[in-house]
Amino acid sequence: MTEQAVDFNTQVIDTFRANGGVVGGPFEGKRLVLMHHVGRVSGRERVAPLVAASDGDAYLVCGSMGGAPQDPAWVANIEAGPGTTTIELGDQTLRARTTVVRPTSADWPRLYGIWSAYWPDAAEYETRTSRKFPIVRLEPVDPS
Repeated sequence: MTEQAVDFNTQVIDTFRANGGVVGGPFEGKRLVLMHHVGRVSGRERVAPLVAASDGDAYLVCGSMGGAPQDPAWVANIEAGPGTTTIELGDQTLRARTTVVRPTSADWPRLYGIWSAYWPDAAEYETRTSRKFPIVRLEPVDPS
């Protein structure tokens, strides 16, 4: 990730936390989650701010990386993880079951359709690459 991207993400995370999950600018009116993940190589905890569309009681985030030619590192980190992660949603911190849905999955067209309808910039991202973006379904779980 470039230094510019790290700085942008840090700004988004700080704004999210200072405003109970509300972030303006390009995210005005959209739901964001802060998804925690552990680097599969570094072992360090990281936080990714992501646009999240609803799918019932779950949330869908997408590994679009703005249309970059490769998946963002957090997708592989989630795949390598324990199957659950921490998410920040508004002013709540929750545990969520993670399911990475690849374009080869029968569920992918429906889930990607929900996310791309919620985040119209997806259409522009698609023009920048030939890859299909993975979706991660985040299903909050009972902490007990």
